[in-house]
Amino acid sequence: MTEVKICGITNWEDAMTAVSAGADAIGFIFYARSSRCVAPERVREITRRMTGKVCRVGVFVDQEPEEVRRIVRFCGLDLIQLHGKESADYCRFFSPGVLIKAVSIRGEADLDSLSHYPVRAILLDAFDPRQPGGTGRTCDWNLARRAGKKHGIILAGGLNGENILPALRAVAPLAVDVGSGVEARPGKKDPKKVKELVDAVKGAGNFSRSSPGVSIFKKEGNDETDL
Repeated sequence: MTEVKICGITNWEDAMTAVSAGADAIGFIFYARSSRCVAPERVREITRRMTGKVCRVGVFVDQEPEEVRRIVRFCGLDLIQLHGKESADYCRFFSPGVLIKAVSIRGEADLDSLSHYPVRAILLDAFDPRQPGGTGRTCDWNLARRAGKKHGIILAGGLNGENILPALRAVAPLAVDVGSGVEARPGKKDPKKVKELVDAVKGAGNFSRSSPGVSIFKKEGNDETDL
């Protein structure tokens, strides 16, 4: 079954909205220029109160590896999502098992580059020269489907309750990542939109080409050696 990550969580209420709706993962953005940026101290407060199996993902943009590690450990996060211009060599500072690399795909060259990243999964997002995500625009679903034939992919970019089922049919991703599409305003989720989207994905069956039981967001626990 396709997994769901609700990204851009900034407060306890929205975290619980996502968890209660059945999301497999929630994402916290540590990019200062994002309207959904949240302080590590706030994230730590949220994660310390949480129970259950939901995966906690930190989203970083071109930050120093040691700073990323510090925040991940401080906040008690499970996975690292790199959403900037981080190179394949940069990714090797971390264990592949904890990494998601976001890539904006525009053509064949971008597809060819995906195999260079030593990561757990590739997140495919729309390209924008001014901001590294959260644009509300969809990526090229045809290219995304082709990428999914060789890589474990998470589909992102402009997903919402109206287009989520066509996206699943077109791309068959392992997971979807949704932020602005389930918001009341930047940084604040709409509980109704979150529940409707998660219900739609979970009720749609398995579009993914992966074997049953394959999971990107299954919590496996980590410690300093995993990073």
